[in-house]
Amino acid sequence: MEQSVEAMSTIPTNMYEAWNRGDVAGFFADFAEDALFAELEGTIYRSRAEAITAHEALLGTVMKGSRLVRGEVPFARIISPGVGVVHSRVGILMPGEEEPPPTRFSMQLFVVVWRDDRWVVVALENARLLSLETMAALESLESLA
Repeated sequence: MEQSVEAMSTIPTNMYEAWNRGDVAGFFADFAEDALFAELEGTIYRSRAEAITAHEALLGTVMKGSRLVRGEVPFARIISPGVGVVHSRVGILMPGEEEPPPTRFSMQLFVVVWRDDRWVVVALENARLLSLETMAALESLESLA
């Protein structure tokens, strides 16, 4: 395999497909053992094993039967030989839903490195994708507290 933008851009799609199969180990298959993963509510997992354990519980309960849909990679770039970034966006569809609500889309920023003849994720930040209007509404709720 070669160090190409196309190769690193497949990582999010591989993850979406694994999630939709309920395959947590497959979801993290492209992660380095010592990968850092910052989750959207602020939890930081400091290894692939830690992330797998947490997500097995998540996919077995609250997110059971959920699907990742409408995934896209707006950009991916090799920033120096053997180091790249990938930005992805995806929606979460819960069982019985046909379309995720606008507030259930997230975006991820991956840092990937070339190891053992393939791209591996060494850091990932997952964040909720919210409109300015939604953020303003949330901030106005805070003033009521």
